[in-house]
Amino acid sequence: MASPLTDLLGWAVIATFLASAGVEYLRRRRVGGDAGPLASLRRRLDGLAVAPERALSTAGWGLFAVFWLALFPHFAFTQKSYVEGVLSLLAVPACLYAGWLLWNGRDSLQVLSRAVAAMGIVYFPFETVEPLKRGLILIVTDQTGWAMAQLGYTPERVAGPILGYSNAYRFVTPEGHTLLFEVVLACTGLGSMAIFAGLIAAVRAPLGRKLRGLAVSIPLIWALNIVRTTFIGITFGNQYLQLFVDEVLFLFGASDPYMVSFFLSDRVISQVLAVVALVGITYLVVRELPELVTVIEDVLYMLTKEEYDLLESLDLPREPMKTDGGVPDRRDGPDG
Repeated sequence: MASPLTDLLGWAVIATFLASAGVEYLRRRRVGGDAGPLASLRRRLDGLAVAPERALSTAGWGLFAVFWLALFPHFAFTQKSYVEGVLSLLAVPACLYAGWLLWNGRDSLQVLSRAVAAMGIVYFPFETVEPLKRGLILIVTDQTGWAMAQLGYTPERVAGPILGYSNAYRFVTPEGHTLLFEVVLACTGLGSMAIFAGLIAAVRAPLGRKLRGLAVSIPLIWALNIVRTTFIGITFGNQYLQLFVDEVLFLFGASDPYMVSFFLSDRVISQVLAVVALVGITYLVVRELPELVTVIEDVLYMLTKEEYDLLESLDLPREPMKTDGGVPDRRDGPDG
């Protein structure tokens, strides 16, 4: 992550959404029966004027907006990633709007709130625990090197200048210029895998279908990510995309012409294709786990202020479902 501040904000968001999920579970499941300290706590929570899980989730969305605002300079100016920079900036009003909708009664957004907490639980240990981070990066580095070798490219593997692991490949141009392609955490696909793991964990559905959703998404993301890192490494290392050099350098605020192939292969082509790939993977996962349409419908509502019935539009099966409030309908599935 960009800084200790964003790490702290990230953990605060996770803790707030987890607290909301815990309170919701306590109240919905009537944990502790009708006697004892948990039952007493539940009665106190039930007596509040505002549902406490709604208040906590609303606060969580506010913190999430601050998190993305704090992360924007890292994406836009440090990494020079215009796609991620724009998305992080757009996430600020989106999070505030989600909190506003939730506060005003759109309780289906509790599913997305739980998903954000689960995403963070998957992602942040790799961000903050060094052995986990190092192990994941080195695995991706190994597989990227293997894939490049299958295509006839065998750059020397060296220690990366940023992390200092054996996580970089050194290319030498015909003019004798050295180029280093370093694999970092952002190159592992962890962010995308965390998104799907979080969404799948958040919905109420049988465990078997959740596992099928993971089996569809995680291996596919992993494989596509190795294709991505291999493409970027080969393209950058061999300077295959030295196009519109002056324009690209101006756009990314850079001066090194050798970086043009990297900017185009990574910051433009790969990130745009990644969005397309994630849309396709989402469709495949929803085929296995229709409960996820709740989240997608909520996102579409936030964008258009119109309600959608994606189960009908996408010709998806209607499983026996219930809402977060326990009333049978299509928005949530049986617990598993």
